[in-house]
Amino acid sequence: MADARRFIDELRRAWRDEKGAALNYAAAAEREKDGRRRDIFLRMAAEEEKHAARWEARLNELGDAPGQYVETSAEVKRRRELVSGDPLTIVATLAAAEASADDGYDVLASLAPSEKDRAAFVEAGRAERAHDRVLKDMSSRQEHPRSALDRILGRERHVSSGGWIGQAIYGVNDGLGAAFGVVSGVAGATHVNSSFVLLSGFASMIASALSMGSGAYLATKSEKEVHEAEYGRERKEIAEHPDEEREELSLFYQLKGFSEAEANAMAARMAENPEEMLRTLAHEELGLSEQAFANPWTSAVSATAATAVGAAVPVLPYLFTGGVAALAISFVVSTLAHFAVGAAKVVVTGRSWWKSGMEMMIIGLGEAAITYGIGLLVAPLLGGH
Repeated sequence: MADARRFIDELRRAWRDEKGAALNYAAAAEREKDGRRRDIFLRMAAEEEKHAARWEARLNELGDAPGQYVETSAEVKRRRELVSGDPLTIVATLAAAEASADDGYDVLASLAPSEKDRAAFVEAGRAERAHDRVLKDMSSRQEHPRSALDRILGRERHVSSGGWIGQAIYGVNDGLGAAFGVVSGVAGATHVNSSFVLLSGFASMIASALSMGSGAYLATKSEKEVHEAEYGRERKEIAEHPDEEREELSLFYQLKGFSEAEANAMAARMAENPEEMLRTLAHEELGLSEQAFANPWTSAVSATAATAVGAAVPVLPYLFTGGVAALAISFVVSTLAHFAVGAAKVVVTGRSWWKSGMEMMIIGLGEAAITYGIGLLVAPLLGGH
């Protein structure tokens, strides 16, 4: 009973939100001087009214009719403040409301008493996210030229992670750091007993490599599954609601500068090829691209191999020599490796290679000093080994 009551309360709240959103869009349309954006606001207002009518009908079915919609004084005040702002503020406020509405539909979907209800709320949530993306696109086109230029230049300075390359670099980084710390700590605790150091170093290498590989596989696989699920839902919407999806695509084209007639024609042509329409909507609405789906096995192999390589660096000297000499060589080689890995991180961070290398080297030295000191403190507990 508690869940049923909460469902009705949330549905009533959604009904009020949609009614209010429709009035906000209508008010924004009256304020808008650009005819193309005014038409988009009016269409969004109409879609919010459709949602409100749908929730009102469902509330009536549940025996909890919402009655006539009456705005509170606070809602009226907020609308006046909305339309009195500049165009950027209006669009940003509307976008924030869409994001909030999307969260509300997630709650309703979790409380839905039937699969039909849940599907309706999922669909409504996707519509709100589409509105949000349209508004953000609209906002980006209303930026001051200086702000837009700064944003573009800032984006151009960013460096892509390179997929498996980024996994490999961070794998080497983690493996090197973990093994260097283990080798230093065991060396301090055992007074550089080469056998103990070698055994612990290789154990650390294997454990770190397998952990990083499995983690990379599961993370990449989960992300890919989420993306594929979004593609599947978008494909289903195109099949079940082709007119709404074509209208949505037309809105995106209008925001890119095409006239309504041109946008409608392009959307209609795109609708003739459902798979191409799917790719376009997934990119415009969700920011997804099939080419961006990383291969989980590639990520796993690169992370495992890279972590093993990094972890092997501090251990290898103990294969060829022992005692203090092995410790000294391991220290020097690992320190240089830390610098090299830090410098290589510029591939994914875009930072200064010198600063990145020095930072990584200092962190590695600090880690080694701490673990070596801990090993010295633990040594007496080992009975002189």
